[in-house]
Amino acid sequence: MKTKLIPVLLASVLLAGAPSLSFAQAAPAAASAQQGQAGTVVLDASTRILSTLQQRRTEFRSNPTALRSFINGELTKTFDRDYAARLVLGVHGRGASDADVKLFADAMADNLMQRYGSALLDIQGKPSFRLKSESPLPGNRGVKVSTELVRAGSEATPVDYLMRNVGGQWKIFDVMIEGISYVQTFKTQFDAPLRQKSIQQVATELRNGSMQAAPSGK
Repeated sequence: MKTKLIPVLLASVLLAGAPSLSFAQAAPAAASAQQGQAGTVVLDASTRILSTLQQRRTEFRSNPTALRSFINGELTKTFDRDYAARLVLGVHGRGASDADVKLFADAMADNLMQRYGSALLDIQGKPSFRLKSESPLPGNRGVKVSTELVRAGSEATPVDYLMRNVGGQWKIFDVMIEGISYVQTFKTQFDAPLRQKSIQQVATELRNGSMQAAPSGK
């Protein structure tokens, strides 16, 4: 998969990986059991969301506001935006306030989904995710759920979700499509602008469309 297609695939895999199942407080000995549930959550929620997109395709095509509302709602449940944004900001986020990080995170997510959200409606057939494996991340940072995106007429696409448990809920903070990381891709893209401008300025340009969250790639 070419790097320039990452935003389109992200639009689908971020939604399809919505981990909406909450867990009760668990003792440390139950950590491995919780890890085992993360993969199940990804597969169960992917079925629900992909089905919704197919069932409401006509409505969403005629009502972009409804599509955007659906996307935003699922991303809120799915994606740990602020934590991912700090990873994307890297050294530029050191000392940044939570408010500035949230500003950047929301601006980047909105820019990405405004430009590529409609691509969700162009997915043909009945795509699905197949669970391959699940493994703990180093440093007790969470788990990696390895899946394959299966689409009719296409080779299966490897998709890895890096997830952490936030308040009893599994949330995604990075997605790797064919080994290409969402966080690293956008960290590279925004490095130069953030060397020249403040986080607030970059967020403003993302909001008004003068800067796009779309990495260049061969």
